[in-house]
Amino acid sequence: MTLMFYTNKRWLYWLGTAILFLALGGCARRSVDMEIPIDVPDTFSFKGTDSAPDQWWLAFEDTDLDTLIEQSLQRNLDLLAAWDRLDQARAAAQKVDSTLWPWINGQAGVSRRRLETGGRVDYSTTYSMGLAAGYEVDLWSQLESAQQAAWLSVEAQQEAVHTMAISLAASVADTWYQLAEAKALDRLTQEQIVTNQQVLQIVTTQFRKGGASAADVLRQRQLVAATEALKIVVKETMHLLQHRLSILIGMPPSLAWQNKDVSFPPLRPLPDPGIPSDVLWRRPDVRGGYRQVQAADYRLAAAIADQYPSLSLSGTMETTAPSIHDLFDDWLANLIANAVQPLMDAGLRKAEVRRQQALRSESLHLWQQIVLDSLKEVEDTLVQEQYLKQTLDNLKQQLGLARRTSEQNRERYIKGQIDYIRVLESLQSLQSLERNVILARSQVVRNRIALYRSLAGGWDLVRPENDETSLTASSLKDDKNTAENAKERL
Repeated sequence: MTLMFYTNKRWLYWLGTAILFLALGGCARRSVDMEIPIDVPDTFSFKGTDSAPDQWWLAFEDTDLDTLIEQSLQRNLDLLAAWDRLDQARAAAQKVDSTLWPWINGQAGVSRRRLETGGRVDYSTTYSMGLAAGYEVDLWSQLESAQQAAWLSVEAQQEAVHTMAISLAASVADTWYQLAEAKALDRLTQEQIVTNQQVLQIVTTQFRKGGASAADVLRQRQLVAATEALKIVVKETMHLLQHRLSILIGMPPSLAWQNKDVSFPPLRPLPDPGIPSDVLWRRPDVRGGYRQVQAADYRLAAAIADQYPSLSLSGTMETTAPSIHDLFDDWLANLIANAVQPLMDAGLRKAEVRRQQALRSESLHLWQQIVLDSLKEVEDTLVQEQYLKQTLDNLKQQLGLARRTSEQNRERYIKGQIDYIRVLESLQSLQSLERNVILARSQVVRNRIALYRSLAGGWDLVRPENDETSLTASSLKDDKNTAENAKERL
């Protein structure tokens, strides 16, 4: 339905205002507020006494780790890309905002006509100027629902940035203490090589005295070679971990920590996880998932409203004159109100409603899965904290017994009281336990990192202002050869 009104006086203003207020007065807003029931336990399986800081890595009191994490938060390219996605979401929301406001376009033109009469050529010039304005009345809150969905998506992306920052910090800490593990194994394997060479000298001496066989000497040589092979693997691991660490802080692969002394930190008491519901709402991934559910619900509301009639107002003011100074003397104005009711669209809008319903259901299920996974992460790390510490204590006890057994067997072998096989077995058991103790200590530290990560709620995260590691459109817009310039920058 189209209604057209022509006037050239103030009636245009009053008529447009009346129609606008009548339309707005008849708006029926749909509330899309919702509550999502999630069964959450009252307490966790284990409780601690310590309270971890928001920047949880400070609990390790490792200045080198603090520096690395700060560098990664400033230069990691994946995190910078997450900031870029936040900019995209915010810009998209601002575009949706514009649909709630009237639009005004201005136009101006000049035309020249050639007239030929009886061999005489005349020219006439006409100047024109006009304004066009339009506004869509949000009768059923369709536009407002789309706006709410867009800004909820922005909030979800903000939470995604915080989630990535927490994961990045955990990855840096985990890699750093894996490097500590590798360096500890490197030192240990070197000590074991020296020990095995000393035992080889003893076995060789016994062989020369007739107290050992050639096979005993060969077995001990094999143990020396096997320990040297372990050292080669550890060296490779150290190199790869340093490469990974470099990438995490936004730098090319390097061995910047080759000569750095990295060791395991002393652990503070077990942190108190608090109430499960508080932990969930503190986690940015849980908050972001909930924002996605809300955004999906608003998008469903917009799809439902799209089935109902819509009303738009548009107006134009135009003037023409043969000269510029006469241009503003005469104006022709009109106001048009368009009411559109979908009559037949082959089920297009109903299908969109069903699609949005399915998307909302999907986002709800995904959010519930995030909640369950979050609870599992906390519970798993709390349980593992107990058992890993018990395992480490048990290994230390075994190590003490194995060290005494190996020393006694070596002394008895030198005296000729036992054969070499018992010395070899006790030595292999001892050295295996020494390596396992280091691995167990590493697992305790890495599990504590995972626990801090599962409880983390983020901190005041500030976007890096000077991003020198990325290529921006503004830095490339004046370049004649973008590809060559990008290669030079990289």
